[in-house]
Amino acid sequence: MDKIASFLEMGGYADFVWPAFGIALAVLAGFLVTSLRTLRSREATLRTLEAAAPESPRRRRARLAEPNSSTVPGENAKV
Repeated sequence: MDKIASFLEMGGYADFVWPAFGIALAVLAGFLVTSLRTLRSREATLRTLEAAAPESPRRRRARLAEPNSSTVPGENAKV
């Protein structure tokens, strides 16, 4: 128990160290919340724009080039 108390006292600097940890934790939590909100907002905007825009030729070619999910790879391969 004495080691824990000694650790928490931080060699007499606990009055400076623990508030600094708290402030750093609060700032990081704020960054996380802000980043997640921004991400969700931009994803919603992207979904709206993609739904409103016509399909581009590049996207159409990519969609048509995808293999059918019903075929098994190597099914038509010669032995």
